[in-house]
Amino acid sequence: MESFDVIVAGLGGMGSAALMHLADRGRRVLGLEQHSVPNTFGSSHGETRIIRLAYYEHSNYVPLLRRAFELWRELEARSGQDLLRVTGGLDAGAQHSRVFAGSLRSCLDHGLPHEVLTGTEVNRRFPAYRLPESHRAVLQPDAGYLVPEACVDAHARLAVAGGARLQSGERVAGWEAGGAGLIIHTDRGEYSAERLVLCAGPWTGSLEPALADLTIPERQVVAWFRPWHPELFAPGVFPIFVNEVPEGTFYGFPIHSIPGFKLGRFHHLGERADPDAVDRRIHPADERVLREHVRSHFPDADGEIVEATTCMFTNTPDEHFIIDHHPYTKGVVIAAGFSGHGFKFCSVVGEILADLATEGSTRHDTGLFKIDRFHLTTAGAES
Repeated sequence: MESFDVIVAGLGGMGSAALMHLADRGRRVLGLEQHSVPNTFGSSHGETRIIRLAYYEHSNYVPLLRRAFELWRELEARSGQDLLRVTGGLDAGAQHSRVFAGSLRSCLDHGLPHEVLTGTEVNRRFPAYRLPESHRAVLQPDAGYLVPEACVDAHARLAVAGGARLQSGERVAGWEAGGAGLIIHTDRGEYSAERLVLCAGPWTGSLEPALADLTIPERQVVAWFRPWHPELFAPGVFPIFVNEVPEGTFYGFPIHSIPGFKLGRFHHLGERADPDAVDRRIHPADERVLREHVRSHFPDADGEIVEATTCMFTNTPDEHFIIDHHPYTKGVVIAAGFSGHGFKFCSVVGEILADLATEGSTRHDTGLFKIDRFHLTTAGAES
């Protein structure tokens, strides 16, 4: 049985970042991924992912986002890849909506540069938009998007270059305490390790039943609509956005790679998913809910669907992350429940997970993500 200092289970956005940070610290580390690295079966694909500083979900995310931006730029420099594009970002909704009010609160709490615009002012400045006059929007210039597949690839390649071992096509089946550490079981064999970092995304509940009701997989669909006037949706003139309306909260991107305007709705149709059997077909109901928003708020993009894809959210009850030690087993660290807004944090979450696995604690404020908020107590880390 081979032995490692740390094993990382799951090499999507979070796991690949953790693997690199652990390798950077000189640990003997193994990364296990049941699919390829990267892949389109989990939550770390789709060509573009929003990154933004004005965070309506909670003001406490902002310091982590500042560090995430730093680490993404470092990853670009180390990998030679273009991973983060700045477009500016709009968080829009009614004046007292969660999106607008929460985004403005984060800007004020942390001194972020921003403008407050009416819907009419947004439409005048960015002609692809058709927001109602009653809307208010926070325009924050640092927002943009990441290229998720390239981010995963860059973290994984640098991890291997730093001495990590990466094995794809190998599924973790479980673990148990054994000897002075842990025994990790896979569909190919067994390994021993002092620490295990669990980054299983929508498979978290199947690997740890104690978290099954706290990490619920959900089917998500995004689509790319061909614009009648593609110049209005170019990265230099079209900011990323989150738009809260009575029908739901939608998000979108300028044209990148695929020649279309990408749009999604948070929690799409509210469908709980089996991660091993999620419906990846695109149905009329999937298109309908997205096209209605295009027609009412982005009519110049009401062309054919160029492409559509499914992914999965893994939702916690409060939609904040879980980043903590395992509730019962020493030596196991968990990153889960990123609830559809986690990818932008991969770079800093990888650093945090490496901290927890090697030092037992982290300098970053992770109080919002503690598992004991769900009345589960942690086993802590062995020093």
